Amino acid sequence: MAISANLDKHLDKAYENLSLAELLDAPVAALAGVSDGDADKLAAAFNIKTVRDLGANKYFRLAAALVDLDK
Repeated sequence: MAISANLDKHLDKAYENLSLAELLDAPVAALAGVSDGDADKLAAAFNIKTVRDLGANKYFRLAAALVDLDK
């Protein structure tokens, strides 16, 4: 089953037309609201360099799971 979603509001303009695989391998600054400075801090603190790294990070996943449990 194919799923589509319009992520334009959540991505910087330069990254809007990428495939999912390309987006996951893009730098975290591809996400709207994440600056290059923010990306540098994520890289320094957690070795997060890509959107995939951010989504797979055990600390961010745990925090998201805890928030979901609170719903």
